Amino acid sequence: MKLAVLGAAVLWGTAGTAGLLVSGVDPVSVAAARLVVGGLVLTAIAAVAGGRSAVRALPRRGLLPAAALGVAAYQLCYFAAISRTGVAVGTVVAIGSGPVFTGLLSWALDRVPPTRRWAGATAAAVAGCAVLTGGGGQVRADGVLLALLGGLLYAFYAVAAARVIGAGASSDAVMGVLFGGAGLVMLPVLLWTGAGWLAEPRGLLAALYLGCATTALAYVLYGRGLRTTPVATAATLALAEPAVAALLGVAVLGERLTPVSAAGLLLLGAGLVAAALPDGVRAGGVRAAGPEPWQ
Repeated sequence: MKLAVLGAAVLWGTAGTAGLLVSGVDPVSVAAARLVVGGLVLTAIAAVAGGRSAVRALPRRGLLPAAALGVAAYQLCYFAAISRTGVAVGTVVAIGSGPVFTGLLSWALDRVPPTRRWAGATAAAVAGCAVLTGGGGQVRADGVLLALLGGLLYAFYAVAAARVIGAGASSDAVMGVLFGGAGLVMLPVLLWTGAGWLAEPRGLLAALYLGCATTALAYVLYGRGLRTTPVATAATLALAEPAVAALLGVAVLGERLTPVSAAGLLLLGAGLVAAALPDGVRAGGVRAAGPEPWQ
C-alpha cells in the first residue's frame, strides 16, 4: 500500500497550484477552509463506512482528540513559521523534520530501531527537498523553532493515527475523527480571518478542491496506506509532495528549475525510490538477508 501513500503525496503536491485560484487571500484563511471542508467530507465518509458504531469501536479513542488538535496546531505553527523566517526556510524545516520526528517517535513508542535503508532514504529525501526548495529568506530562530514544532506535531498525529489503525480500527473512521475534530477547531479561525472569498466562484472552487481532493481523498489514501506501511516509511514517502509541486510549477505555470534545483529533485527522487522498494529488497535488486521492520 505504499502506492496509496504516494498517491496522497501527489494530491498534496497539487495544493499550491490550486491555491493560485485565490491569490491575495490570507493563507491562514485558505488553510482553515481546507481543513473545515476536508473535515466535513472525511466525517461523512466515516459515517457512511461505519457510522457511530465504528467511532465507538475505535481503540485508544482518547488519543485521537489530542491528535486532532495536533492537526490544527500544525497549520498554525507552519504559517507562523513562514511569516517569521520565510517560505523556503520554514517549509524545508517543517517538511524535512517531519519524517525524522516520525521515525524517532515511532522508535521511542514501539521500540523498533530504524534500518539503515530507512535512514539513508530519509536523509537523501530531506537533503533533496532542502536543495529543491532553496535556502532563501532570513533565518530567524523563533521561525525555525515554530517550524520544528510543526514537524513534531505532524509526527505526533501521524504516529497516533498509525497506532490506532494498527490496533484494528477502520482507517476511514480514524481520519474522520482526526480531521473532523481539526475542522471544528479551525472553523473559528476561518470566521475570524474572513470567509467572504468563499462567495466568489473561484474561491469556492479552490476551497472545494483543496478540501475534497488534497485533504479528504488524500487522507483516505494515506490512512489506507498506513494499514500496511510503517508510519516512518510513510512519512518519508510523503516528501514526494514538494517534488510534485515543483514539477507542476514547470509543466503548468511555466516555471524553470535551476540546475541546483534539478539536482535536488533527482536526489529527492532517489530517496523516495529507496523508501518505496518492496520489503526486503535493496536498491540493487537483491533481497535482504534478514527482516527490516521499518521498510
